[in-house]
Amino acid sequence: MNLRQLYYFYVVAEEGQFTRAAKRLHMAQPPLSQAVQKLEESLGVLLFDRKGRSIQLTDAGKILEQRAKQLFLTIDNVKQEVLEVGQGMSGCLTIGCVKSCFSQLLERLESFQTKSPDVLLKVIEGDTSSLTQSLMNHEADLAFVRLPVDLEPFHALPRAPEEYVAVVPEKWYDSFQQTTTLEELADYPLLLLHRTRGVGQYEAIVEQFEQKKLDVHIVCESPSIDVLLGLASGGFGITIVPKSSILPFHRSFFKLVPIENMNVLSDSAIIWLKEAYIPKSAERFIHDTSPLTQSDLSLSLEESINNRSAHL
Repeated sequence: MNLRQLYYFYVVAEEGQFTRAAKRLHMAQPPLSQAVQKLEESLGVLLFDRKGRSIQLTDAGKILEQRAKQLFLTIDNVKQEVLEVGQGMSGCLTIGCVKSCFSQLLERLESFQTKSPDVLLKVIEGDTSSLTQSLMNHEADLAFVRLPVDLEPFHALPRAPEEYVAVVPEKWYDSFQQTTTLEELADYPLLLLHRTRGVGQYEAIVEQFEQKKLDVHIVCESPSIDVLLGLASGGFGITIVPKSSILPFHRSFFKLVPIENMNVLSDSAIIWLKEAYIPKSAERFIHDTSPLTQSDLSLSLEESINNRSAHL
C-alpha cells in the first residue's frame, strides 16, 4: 500500500462513484479502478461492495476511510507548519464567534491586523454548541464562546465576566427607571437566548427567576441574538443579554436597563483544541488578546504546541 493508492481510494470513497472520482482526480477511470483493486489485493480484503455502477464501502473500507482522513489531515497540517516556517506570519486564521461576543472580537481585530497584515481572517458565526463542534471538526482554529461548556477537549482563556442587562423596546421606556429587578421583568414577555444543544445562559437566567419563585412568561427562545433583538425592536418582548452583546448601532433602538438583583454574571472564553495543530497566527492572536499573565499564557500555548508536535 502506498499513499497514492490510499488517496485514490479515499477520493472514490468520498465521491461514492468511480466516474466522479476519476473526474476529480483528472484521470481515466480504468487506471483508477486498477489502483483500488491493487490496494485491495495488497490488504487482502474488499474495500467496496460493487453492484453494477453503484458502490458501497464494506466494513473494512469504512475503517480505512476514517484512518485515511486522519492521515491526510495530518499531512496537511505538516505542510501548513512547513509553509509558515518558510513564509513567516501568513496564511488563514479561522475564528468562530458567538454573536453575543462579537464586540470582544471586534475590539481586538484592528490590533491583530496591524501586527499580522498578511493573515487572511475568516469569521464563522454560531452558538456555543455549534462552534465547539466546528473546533472538533477542524473547521475553526479558535472560538469566542459563552460559558458554560465542556472544556475537557479545549484550552481556554477566560474573558472578564460581565453583567446581564434588560433590553427594553421603545414602547415600554416610560415604565422603567434607571434600573430594574427580576420581579419587575417577570411581568413582561421575555425573549431568551437558548442554545441548540447543551446548557447555557437560558438555564442560568431562568434559574434566577425560579430562585425567587417568580413565574416567567417566555414568548420566544432562539440561539440567535439578532432574532431576539429584532423581535424586541418590534415590541414583542424584553430580552436579557450580556451587556457587551449590544453593539453601538443597536443602542438607538433600545433602552438598556441594569438588573439590580441578578446574581449571576455572563462568562466567556477563547477556546481551542488541545489535541490539534495551532497555526502561528492563532498563537499570535491569543497572545495579543489574553487577559492572563504571560506565564499562564505561555504554559497554555506550550501545552498546545507540545500536543501538536506529539501528533506529527
